[in-house]
Amino acid sequence: MYNIQKAVSRLNYAPKLKEIEVTDIQKGLGVFTPKPDKPVSFSALKATLKSAGYVLDTADITVAGTLSRDGDVWIVVANGSGQKFVLEGPNVEKLVTGIKSESPIEITGGWKTVGEKTSAREVITPEERKQAFVRGASADLYFARFLPANFIPGGESDEYTEADVVPESAKPLAPIRVTSPGLTVFKGGAITPRLFLIRQHLGALKVNRQLVNVSLSYTPEPHLQLEAEVPISRTSFHKANESGAGVGLGNVIAWAKYRFFRQVKTYGDRQAAARFGLELPTGKTDAPSQTELNEPAFVRQQLTPINGGLSPHFDLAYSQAGGRIIFGGNAEVIFRTERDGFRMGHEQRLNTDLEYVLLPRDYKKPGGELFLILETTFVHRGAGRLDSVPVSGSKATEYYLAPGLQYAARPRFVVEGSVQFPVVRNTGPMTLRTDVNVLLGVKYLF
Repeated sequence: MYNIQKAVSRLNYAPKLKEIEVTDIQKGLGVFTPKPDKPVSFSALKATLKSAGYVLDTADITVAGTLSRDGDVWIVVANGSGQKFVLEGPNVEKLVTGIKSESPIEITGGWKTVGEKTSAREVITPEERKQAFVRGASADLYFARFLPANFIPGGESDEYTEADVVPESAKPLAPIRVTSPGLTVFKGGAITPRLFLIRQHLGALKVNRQLVNVSLSYTPEPHLQLEAEVPISRTSFHKANESGAGVGLGNVIAWAKYRFFRQVKTYGDRQAAARFGLELPTGKTDAPSQTELNEPAFVRQQLTPINGGLSPHFDLAYSQAGGRIIFGGNAEVIFRTERDGFRMGHEQRLNTDLEYVLLPRDYKKPGGELFLILETTFVHRGAGRLDSVPVSGSKATEYYLAPGLQYAARPRFVVEGSVQFPVVRNTGPMTLRTDVNVLLGVKYLF
């Protein structure tokens, strides 16, 4: 629902983001008070939400102002902005009976824009049970119902019914380790710092890594997301009387993700996206020397923060949500090139993500969601190279499980963590073996 609040806040008559309230997330209900000196527009609100991937189904508006008449048409002139609202519908005459022209009035009803451009006018269809008259009223308030857009094959449609849409029920902003096909925030983004604590070994050699990865993403339009990952790594090793440590920048990765499919229906949401990444040769390449660590050069090179040089990544992701259960997955291939005569093997990865919305049981407003997550990773890595020569014993086929938790403390702030451990680990004698990989992270939307 933060995406809706973010979109609405871009209207010139909208208040600050924190003053736009989502009152019922399952039914898609929200409310806010526009700026008192700005005219409002139903059509502008609808267009803004559509650009963010949502449909404005209905909206009620409460206007405080002065009642006047233009021929046979009754008009309310809003206090503050002076905007004119035309009253229409079967209840108008009954509601204004006994009210003199130029009298103060507060009126509530269904809201719409009729006409376009210079001929456009804002119309209220009042309901008798919502009617109230006050003196000295100064606020213009509207209450709107939002429904998520239904993307269908062949284009988008403006025709929606209750059977076509899914309430914005609880679902995570993203899985933890698996690529999400979602786009986070329309015309906004997210910053996601993550800490990885990794323990590896190879025979008597023990390796500990502390990796900080900061991801910054931005979504300029409803189908495209741009992202950059900046890793900084500290690696320490110990083997008998030999030990050492080093800190350095890893390879920065620039990503572009295109969501080419989204289908929303009752209690279900399906999405698919393609992602392309380019791993840049920015990382530190200095490895321990033979005198510092008595291991083959290919093993010592694995203690640097990099796996090679310039490397393209290709990724295809899919997810679907139904009620409290979300399933997703992605397939990724990485083609590595050498840097300073070293690279690990090309990689093929297959990840899955299974999530369950544990809390809250009665879900009304965004925030406070707790997700149980189980992710899996299958990775096959081909032979690495050293000085353009294939390294025997450097291939690997591994399968990992990663249970985790994700907590949305607020609609814009998420805390997450998972522990990844190997189930199948078929690695060659020249490849470090991962024993455990702990991930702790936060995500902040802006």
